[in-house]
Amino acid sequence: MEVKIEQKEKYTQITVLNDKLDTTVAPELKSELVVVAGKGERNMILDIGQCQYCDSSGLSAILVANRLCKNANGTFIVTGMNPEVERLVKISQLHTVLNIAESMDEAVGMLNGQ
Repeated sequence: MEVKIEQKEKYTQITVLNDKLDTTVAPELKSELVVVAGKGERNMILDIGQCQYCDSSGLSAILVANRLCKNANGTFIVTGMNPEVERLVKISQLHTVLNIAESMDEAVGMLNGQ
């Protein structure tokens, strides 16, 4: 799995560089997210703009990050969803649970309360 993790002033940006977020990638992503949270990060933005496909294990990794941030009284935002992934999220009713932004700028704005 390829992932880029960037520590910003108010959040950590995690960018998934794979085109699939599935059973082969999700466990490693979960591990990375737990490490980031373990370092005390409360706010995370997950950019999945390069992912063309996501399955239930990918959604599970996203939910883990959401729970980690909530438990730390922080905010978790997913951005860059392509139409296929967005459809899966809506079918799963996860759009009612997750903070979803159309772009990185929008996600940062959500964190800054804009």
